[in-house]
Amino acid sequence: MGQLDGKIALITGAARGQGRSHALHLAREGADIIAIDICGGLEGVSTPPATPADLDETRAGVEALDRRIVAAKADTRDLEELREAVNSGVSQLGGLDIVCANAGVFALNRERRPKDARLRAAIWNSTMDTNLTGTWHTLECTVPILIDQGRGGSIVITSSTAGLKAYTYRDTAITAYVASKHALTGLVRGYAKDLAEYGIRVNAIHPTGVHTLGIDNDVVGARVEEDPGLLEVVANALPVDAIEVEDVSRGLLYLVGESGRYITGTGLVIDAGFTLVANG
Repeated sequence: MGQLDGKIALITGAARGQGRSHALHLAREGADIIAIDICGGLEGVSTPPATPADLDETRAGVEALDRRIVAAKADTRDLEELREAVNSGVSQLGGLDIVCANAGVFALNRERRPKDARLRAAIWNSTMDTNLTGTWHTLECTVPILIDQGRGGSIVITSSTAGLKAYTYRDTAITAYVASKHALTGLVRGYAKDLAEYGIRVNAIHPTGVHTLGIDNDVVGARVEEDPGLLEVVANALPVDAIEVEDVSRGLLYLVGESGRYITGTGLVIDAGFTLVANG
């Protein structure tokens, strides 16, 4: 018997990284999965994009655990495209219990503040449109379903330590990222208050840097080599440069399972002591 037997979980940004890890962890505990990902790149974002093949790998991993999965390519920035994917998944699997608004970007560039104003705007817009507006779209598409079902539910929004500590580096991408993640804190608190009467809990998860392609890529590597001071801004108190995706998924499971049944309107910090360090 799993902790989530009979539950249906929707995860955005599910093709790889934290999203894939979340899908597999929840499936191991008995949940069926609706996996959504854009499977493509964004203007101003240097991170190698997820692909349809990545989403297929997530699908195969969940099916190997003998759980059902509906996987769909959809852009969280596009409300109607996302709504179609959500409604299709809910219809095929028969309901919805858990929402993991996980899709997000960190658009670090080779330059702190690119000389090209259009690139600076693209970094800002892609970050805010994905991290903040895309999360709001996810709530817009799923909250009415949870309310109509009348059986409560759990929503977890992937924020960051950047949603708790205003670190900066005179860097366009970092400024945009920190602003977007701080905004998510307000989103969590507002929705938690509004949805409490329906038995729907809303929380955030705040990881420090996580070993995914978001930071483990050639652009970030070259940037750190050219500008080692960047490492001081993101340094943790514990002697690790970043945590693993499984560390975040274990925290997610705590929030969405029975262990988190009375937790709402707050955030789970998995930061290796980042918030203790006087950096930024």
